[in-house]
Amino acid sequence: MTTPPSASRPSRPWGAVGAGSAAIAACAVCCAGPLLAILGGIGVTSAIGALWVPALTVLAITAGLGVLIVGRRRRTAACRSAPARTDLGMPALRPSPDSGKTPH
Repeated sequence: MTTPPSASRPSRPWGAVGAGSAAIAACAVCCAGPLLAILGGIGVTSAIGALWVPALTVLAITAGLGVLIVGRRRRTAACRSAPARTDLGMPALRPSPDSGKTPH
């Protein structure tokens, strides 16, 4: 009886290394754009601030106003429960106390 060739060779964890490498590459490709955008924005802001110092004040005030506006919008759009009773269309096992009907 002969042994299959795959059984005679020792197994190596190359599959796990390859999958890990593929995951790292996918993460780098996915996250590169947003990271470069953030770093580019910081670079442009610091370049403008180095050339014209009052621009830093304008940018800081604009950022503060943006935070306040977004916070106010989120507070007004917060979820609230309905003030009235809502019928979900579920069958009732017994009649509710405020309706004089019997269940179907």
